[in-house]
This record gives sequence, C-alpha cells and structure tokens, in this order.
Amino acid sequence: MKIDHEKLRALVRRLLGEAGSAESEAEIVADHLVEANLAGHDSHGVGMLPAYFRNLKAGTLRPNQAPEIVSETANFAVWDGRGGYGQVIAGAAMEWAIGAAKRHGVAVHALRNTHHIGRVGTYGEMAAKAGLVSVQFVNGNSGRPLVAPFRGREGRLSTNPICIAVPGTATTAPVILDFATSRIALGKVRVAHNEGKRVVEGALIDEAGRPTTDPGVIYGHGPGGAVGAVLPFGEHKGYGLALVAELLAGAICGAGTIQPKNPRDRGILNAALSVVLDPERLAARAFIEAEIDALIAWAKSAPAIDPALPVLVPGEPERIARAERMARGITIDETTWREIVAAAATIGIAVEAA
Repeated sequence: MKIDHEKLRALVRRLLGEAGSAESEAEIVADHLVEANLAGHDSHGVGMLPAYFRNLKAGTLRPNQAPEIVSETANFAVWDGRGGYGQVIAGAAMEWAIGAAKRHGVAVHALRNTHHIGRVGTYGEMAAKAGLVSVQFVNGNSGRPLVAPFRGREGRLSTNPICIAVPGTATTAPVILDFATSRIALGKVRVAHNEGKRVVEGALIDEAGRPTTDPGVIYGHGPGGAVGAVLPFGEHKGYGLALVAELLAGAICGAGTIQPKNPRDRGILNAALSVVLDPERLAARAFIEAEIDALIAWAKSAPAIDPALPVLVPGEPERIARAERMARGITIDETTWREIVAAAATIGIAVEAA
C-alpha cells in the first residue's frame, strides 16, 4: 500500500500516544520514523514499530524518559538515556552539542543506554543546518550480534553506523555521510525478508559461512534455528570501522560493548559518541564555502558510466527519495503492515481502528 506521509505521521503519533508516550514524545518519534521512510531508509522507518511495541511490553523501552546527566562541563557531557526513546534523547543531545560547539568551538557528547536512536543522519542534518561539522559513532550493545568480523562466519558486532556531516552553502546542499559499517543495514535485510525479495550479493552468509542472497538466513532458517550473518562492507576496512565504532561508543562512552560478559537481552540499546565543531574556528567561512562548492561541482562533473545514474554526493539520494515519496506516498508492504497490527494488539492498541 502507499500512504500519504502526513496520514502516516498522524497514525503513528496516535499509536505511540496510546502506547504511553506524551504528546510531544509521540510527535518527535513519529516524525523521525516517517522522515526516515521519506528519505528512502525504510529500514529505520515505521517498520520499526513492531520491535518498539515488543520492547514496550518487555519493559526494555520506557516512554517519557528524561536523560540522567552523568557529567557535564561547558563542552563535554555524558548522558544516560534510561532506556527512553532514542529519537527524543539523541535529538536533545545533539541540540546540546550544537549549542556548546557554537559557544566554545567544539563539543563532545557521550550517550549511553538509549533505546534505538533511529536514522543517525537525522542528527548530522541538525548539525549541518546549524553550520557545524559533526562526527558520530554508534553501537548496538544488546541483542544477538549479527555482523561477522572479516574472515569470520559468526556474528560478533552490530551494524554500528557512522555519520559525518559537513554544512552546505547558499548553492550546495550539506554533505551527510551516514552509513552502516555492514554491507547493508540489518533493517534492510528485514525489509527484504518481509517483501519476499533477495538482498544484494556479497551481503550475507549462511550458518556455514557460504555466500547467500536469502534474507531468511538471519531469521533462524538454518538447522536448529541457526542463523547466518551480515558481512562488513569493504572486507577488513568496514570491519575495522565497525570495531572502532564499538570501542568509541561502547567503551569510551562508558556504555559497554557487545562483548559477551555484558547483558544482551535489553531490547534495542544504542550508545553514541558525537563530536561537533564550528568550522569557522579553523578557516574563514568564505574560503570553506568556496572549496565546498568547487569540490562538489568537480565530483559531480565526472561523466556517468550509465547516463541514467549520474554521480551523486552523500545526502543527495535521501533528498531525491524525499521529493518522490512526498509526492507519491510511502510504500508499506503487507507483511510489515501485518506485523505492526499484530504487535500493537499485544499492548492493547487497535491499529485498524486508529
């Protein structure tokens, strides 16, 4: 089905409100999820609701949480999200970092124990809109690790996204580099599974370490419920970035890594290390913007191998998807819709009535 983004937004707000969120929280989370769909990242969109409802029922997602301020100075802070909605708490953390970076030139923020923060590019976009540069490292230190290390055939890490944002100019849009360190995001495996589609080659291995394009290997289709794994992108390079993201977000932020001595059954738990800086403390704004304009134009001037697929820069695919989906609606497959309806029913919410 195709659903208008405003209708979908209103529905999700209502569902989250009935699930216990205050109006302001329901609005922030619903907007974040729908905006992820609009950006073309269905893996982080409303298809996450079944997991959220399961975690609400299990008590591993706690509505209406304010973060615990573990420590704070002028431009360093550590927050504990107390298992609250990550979209709310991570958004507030980025707002804090933006304000501190504007005042002091740079801000460093560590976020712990926060439920799924969603599409990390959202926070990079916030920093870029404020004229700032941001770098974020995120881990997922709960649940079964499903990303194999390079040369391994069992999961040891999560998809551990990294986001780097550079502000735009009057004529050039911001550069938002937002990527999972796995070959594809785990949510994209879920979407493919729900839609009955295969994933790209080189993304998955089965329980025996054999290459496969069947997303079912992540959902217990192997002997005795064994599962396969998602591969890191770029072999040792993506694995190295995933490992560093795990160390920075999990160890350096004090959240704990996905190593087996730490508890696993805590829902979707993220930690993040964010560094935000004011580029004008390093070079003149006019010089920076001239170089941004020139470099982006130079990169995009490369002749395309396929004329139908021109050269793009990070952040551009999301802007293209958003324009198309705002005009034509957001597609939700039947399996995902049934999962949303069924999961909501477990906590007493009638989606169809809503």
